[in-house]
Amino acid sequence: MAGLRWRRLRRVATVTSEATARTVTARSARRRGLLWREHVDAYVFLAPWIMGFVAWTVGPMLASGLLAFMDYEILLPPVWSGLNNLSTMAKDPLFLTSLGNTAYYTFIAVPLQVAVALFAAILLNQKLRGVSVHRTAFYLPALTPAVANALVWLWIFNPQFGLANAGLRLLGLPALKWFMSPELAKPSMIIMSLWGTGGEMLIFLAGLQGIPELYYEAARVDGARTREMVRHITIPLLSPSIFFNTVVGIIGSFQVFTTAFIATGGGPQNATLFYVLYLFRNGFQYFKMGYASALAWVLFAITLAFTLLQFRLGRFWVYYEAEAK
Repeated sequence: MAGLRWRRLRRVATVTSEATARTVTARSARRRGLLWREHVDAYVFLAPWIMGFVAWTVGPMLASGLLAFMDYEILLPPVWSGLNNLSTMAKDPLFLTSLGNTAYYTFIAVPLQVAVALFAAILLNQKLRGVSVHRTAFYLPALTPAVANALVWLWIFNPQFGLANAGLRLLGLPALKWFMSPELAKPSMIIMSLWGTGGEMLIFLAGLQGIPELYYEAARVDGARTREMVRHITIPLLSPSIFFNTVVGIIGSFQVFTTAFIATGGGPQNATLFYVLYLFRNGFQYFKMGYASALAWVLFAITLAFTLLQFRLGRFWVYYEAEAK
């Protein structure tokens, strides 16, 4: 009897385990089916963007990568030239001029933009009546189209009847030539770039409002002054925002084009011949598409190198509160 009961229990256990296994298998299959349908739905919605990315970004990048090793002047078929474009670039004085102009603009304009945006964000973070109006007014120039922005500053820096020289005359100072002077053309571009720092200001303002007020209250209790609180609380906790604006600013400064193209056309005496403007000339004025493609890939390599360097150096000064915990 005991043996019979034991065999029955084993049979029931086996049936139960088989039923459980079938249930688990069915649930797993149903879950896999749901996940598959979700993946299909996701890729269906992503398909237009993926096709556009492949057609208008990846495709042109691969084509320009091939053209960088060719002698191609649009009207004639491309001819393989190997590294000839790079050797031409090394001997091209305008290549070095455009690279130097861009470096000058980058290393002066970007720190000034970050500093001005940070200072404005600190001022506009005060709890005062009507501060939202001032925030809007400071941000609006960032929405101005680049061409309209360049035309406005052409009038401001006009040597004869511009607003800048009118202000200098009121102060009893001599008028300047601004864009018409080889020495002042790049500084004028840098001053013009400070007009559109509203986007950076907005990022800094969001970062400031994310800093707990408790830190400042504790500092005030300890007798800290405003300057000390900015140095030891605001700047460290804003370092991720500073890092972001610096990286994006440097990438954007390497691509400055519209203002120089509209305001000066690269002059006077190639003082504002920035890298992308020189690339544009070779590609769409001189029709040297192979050489222009090589210039584009050199710019990509320089931008990538600077970005990687910033990320490497950012480990030593960027403070992330989540990592500290």
